[in-house]
Amino acid sequence: FLGCHFIEVRDAALLLHVMATKKSQMLYDMIDGSDGFYSCPVEKSCRSRMNVPFIINGGDEALEKKFQEEGKKVKLYTLAGHRSVGGIRASLYNGLPLEGVETLVSHMKSFMQENAK
Repeated sequence: FLGCHFIEVRDAALLLHVMATKKSQMLYDMIDGSDGFYSCPVEKSCRSRMNVPFIINGGDEALEKKFQEEGKKVKLYTLAGHRSVGGIRASLYNGLPLEGVETLVSHMKSFMQENAK
C-alpha cells in the first residue's frame, strides 16, 4: 500500500512539473518571439516557472496599464508587477489551468498587433 501511494505522489509531482514547464514555456516563447515589444528582465538561466515578469515596449507604463485593463475583458486579473519593479507579472501556480495561459498568450498577441509601432 505504501509503495502504491509513493508512486501516485511521485507521478502527481511529475505531472505538476511538466505542466508548470509547459505553461511557462508558452509564455516565455511569446515574450521572446515578440521582437522586443514584450521583454523579460530576468536572465534566461534564472527564469521562474511560477512567476513570469515582463515589460511592454521598454517599460511603457501607459501601455502596461492598458494591457491590464483590456485583460480584464477576457478574465485576466492581478497581472500587476511587484510594486518595487513595476511591469507585468503573470503567476502560473499549479491551480492555474493551461487554458488560462492560452488566454493570456492570445491577449498578448492581439494587444501587440494593436499597439506595436
